[in-house]
Amino acid sequence: MRKTRRQKRSFRRIKWIGLVLAVIILIVVGGYAALHQKSSVHEIGDTNHAITHVMIMGVDSRKDDVGRSDTLMVTSIDQTAEKAALLSIPRDTRVAIDGHGYDKINHAYAYGGHELTQKSLETLLGVPMDHYIIIDTKAFERIIDAIGGVDINVEKRMHYEDPWDDNGGLVIDLYPGEQHMDGKKAIQYVRYRDGEGDIGRIGRQQKFMKAVMAQVLSPEILPRLPDIVKEVSSAVKTDMSVTELLSFAKQMKTFQANGLETQMVPGQPAYHKDISYWIPDITDVRELMASELGLTLTNAAEQEAQEAEDKYDADLPKDLKLLAHKTSGGTKLTDQKKDEDDTPMKPEEISVMVINSSGIDGAGAEVAAALQKKGFIISGVENGRTSSNPTTTITTSTRNTDVFYGMPFACVIKDGGSSNQAVVNIGRDYHKTGK
Repeated sequence: MRKTRRQKRSFRRIKWIGLVLAVIILIVVGGYAALHQKSSVHEIGDTNHAITHVMIMGVDSRKDDVGRSDTLMVTSIDQTAEKAALLSIPRDTRVAIDGHGYDKINHAYAYGGHELTQKSLETLLGVPMDHYIIIDTKAFERIIDAIGGVDINVEKRMHYEDPWDDNGGLVIDLYPGEQHMDGKKAIQYVRYRDGEGDIGRIGRQQKFMKAVMAQVLSPEILPRLPDIVKEVSSAVKTDMSVTELLSFAKQMKTFQANGLETQMVPGQPAYHKDISYWIPDITDVRELMASELGLTLTNAAEQEAQEAEDKYDADLPKDLKLLAHKTSGGTKLTDQKKDEDDTPMKPEEISVMVINSSGIDGAGAEVAAALQKKGFIISGVENGRTSSNPTTTITTSTRNTDVFYGMPFACVIKDGGSSNQAVVNIGRDYHKTGK
């Protein structure tokens, strides 16, 4: 029997309501951040568990090019145990990209869209992705406003300014404490970067996602559905069917009650030729994906993971510089209290993120080396979005400004951020030493 026009409209409305409930939590994290009937994990101890993996991408789409992948996550759903877990993949993760050698995983999208990103991700994790969700990050602010904002306990003072940001300038100015955030403030929270680099950013995304989950599953969300549908319908692309979306939405409360595990790919930061990377621990991440759901890898899966890690390690550049001790994953944020001691910290207690916005090749590596020589911990080296920054700046807490005097390069030292972190943003005034 043919469906009437009214029935078709009703069917489309059901589809988008299901999409909203199933995806809205993921949109927020994927932006700044479904159930398959067969198990996609064949090498986990209990093969009776039906497990689905969904790749979630936050993409900054642009008119003049394919856009870029800003955020990448995998949601693992165990239908049997009614559990869900979220794994964040740092955008600087060095992976094998088919046809392009080793590169950052966020570059895979520019090379071959979500298909190539998915292939690279499956090689890293050792499991197939059953579905994908692509979210346009430009809709982030509107979506947060549509759900009525969220309550977040900001863990520390957050201050950062980049007037040369590609999106017309960026000013982040948040104070510690519990507060209600609209879309504009939410962007500041998830985009803030400091000495923790990608690790801190991912931790904030995961913390923010849990706050969004609480808001989306509250009774207050129902009257807002029409506005949410309007924003989501133009911002999300997925291969999930209506049935899968509605099934996922139905189980959301159960997932929340059973606890949503949030982890990050374990590894350590490094840089090579002034480019920052995250070097993953392949055996650890594959074990982590199983343990998040309370399962264990089979002997065959463990052997496969070890072989993949051995090959990966053998292919690392000989002159790659590792920057810090390896993390075992599971980014956890601790609320930071206001400093009671204004005594300057020692360089070896301060973590520094270096951002090369000078347009000068090798400047980031040179500054990182100079800071390391003085004892500072380098958490990462990144390239800035533009080469228009005229002045080199160091942003740190008031108690530590004196610690950064006497740098072997011209710079302006500014107050901002937490006590044990700093950001060095290299400007056009920088001159390489030539050493």
